Amino acid sequence: MCNDYRLMVELASLIEEFEHLKIKIRFPEGRPNIAAREDIRITDTAPIVRTVEGERGAGELVQRRWSWPGPTKKPVYNFRSEGREFASNRAIILADAFFEFTTPEDPKKKRKDKWMFRKVGEPLFAIAGIWRATEEVGEAFTMLTMPPGPDIAPYHDRQIVILERDAWADWLDPAVSAKTLIKPLPAGSLTVEQVG
Repeated sequence: MCNDYRLMVELASLIEEFEHLKIKIRFPEGRPNIAAREDIRITDTAPIVRTVEGERGAGELVQRRWSWPGPTKKPVYNFRSEGREFASNRAIILADAFFEFTTPEDPKKKRKDKWMFRKVGEPLFAIAGIWRATEEVGEAFTMLTMPPGPDIAPYHDRQIVILERDAWADWLDPAVSAKTLIKPLPAGSLTVEQVG
């Protein structure tokens, strides 16, 4: 599952993307300093946009930890979406690429093959997520997963939920059914290249 993603987009560009979609961004903790990052990994802090309770068409941009400790203390960085509505604590995880790893065909090769996926024609995309407050690490987020769409299936048996651009505002509105928003992208929506 996705345990590494990328965000190389500046804060001003992030805000502009939301303004295009008529989503007002709030900064409850002040405007964060978001550095471009080639790799965001489990337990790193990264920006998310989360629901503003009682205000449709708005989101709070905050920086939070990716993953919270699960019952066995292993990090919960991916969370199955099937059969759930997520009536609260929704978040958009901002990315411009994500990575999957596969076992190499060459048995002599020790490292897994790393594949970078990007959304065709979009400099930024949204991963559906949820967040929660925990005693151990404070507030943290996780990415939702689903069965793979046609672009991911050759590389993994699950995938993160990537929201279509016109669904960002709906994802931030818990009154909109999650089941109507969680669906695979059409074939050819993602580019893939081997990296690393």
